Amino acid sequence: MSVDDALVLVLCTVPDEATAEKLGKGLVEARLAACVNAIPGLTSYYRWQGKVQVDSEVQLLIKTPRGRFDELATWIKANHPYDVPEIIAVAAERVSEDYLAWAVEQTR
Repeated sequence: MSVDDALVLVLCTVPDEATAEKLGKGLVEARLAACVNAIPGLTSYYRWQGKVQVDSEVQLLIKTPRGRFDELATWIKANHPYDVPEIIAVAAERVSEDYLAWAVEQTR
């Protein structure tokens, strides 16, 4: 497999479960992600427009090949309700061969 086929885990928070479902399904349907997990019950503390904010959010864990990251990030920005959505890719140090092959196939 090529360097672009290396798997990354993309972190993205969303405001609620309805948005998580919309983005998760949309990313998989567009073949930009092999799998998206939505973890509800997250509390986020951050500074926005000069004030400290505390919000309930849902964490998305998005699995995709490295070569799809730019297109995935563009799609998220176009479909996410936040002005500045969290889009952070973390390289997967090790991935089972079977899972990696499946993930790459799902995003072609």
